[in-house]
Amino acid sequence: MNINIPKTPSELGKNAANLVAVKLKEAIREKGEARLLVSTGSSQFETLAALVVSDVNWACVSVFHLDEYIGLKLTHPASFRKYLYERFIDRIAVKAFYPVEGTGDVAENIRLLSAEILKKPIDVGVIGIGENAHIAFNDPPADFETHSPYLIVHLDDRCKLQQVNEGWFPSLKEVPATAISMSVNQIMKCKIIVSAVPHLVKAEAVAQTLGNDVTNLVPATRLKQHPDWHLFLDANSASKVVRL
Repeated sequence: MNINIPKTPSELGKNAANLVAVKLKEAIREKGEARLLVSTGSSQFETLAALVVSDVNWACVSVFHLDEYIGLKLTHPASFRKYLYERFIDRIAVKAFYPVEGTGDVAENIRLLSAEILKKPIDVGVIGIGENAHIAFNDPPADFETHSPYLIVHLDDRCKLQQVNEGWFPSLKEVPATAISMSVNQIMKCKIIVSAVPHLVKAEAVAQTLGNDVTNLVPATRLKQHPDWHLFLDANSASKVVRL
């Protein structure tokens, strides 16, 4: 585990994006292509903003993402597909983008996406940590057993409240009850994991992640078992674990 703690979210985003870019360029040099897994949410704004202006040859990069609400149309303000198109995919020219599709035949969508992601390893996974210490939409108690690449999950109230507080939904009742999420074991298959976790609202989750043994009650603790995990915090998110 490597922990990087600049003072501001902007610095954090630049540092995290720089590492992601370096690793993508290494993969492209070695194989002629790279596969990237990205997160969404307000905590990823700075990292994605820095990443889209990096000098990666995006024509060689295939992009996957972690999760999506079931039943939410692409046009909904909270759609993670919409988020990624607007903040990332439409601003660069990637080799391919494989969205998590939560409408239509969900079971078939999961089958096709799972088959695609299993074809080759993910070179870099950009994995955020939620306020309840979830990774993707694997809320506590997370399923640490399944090896299915994607699964249907039920969102807990703490997770839903985070979505409301970030402004994606007007109230809890508007947040969908279920979502498609990449599984914890699939996340752990990434060759390198880069976690960008800024802001004071994440301080407790960071403290729980670093202060506990691996437990599905604090899903992000599983990341500590990854051989190449890089955690990027800012002064606020690190405030319960270090004094700056």
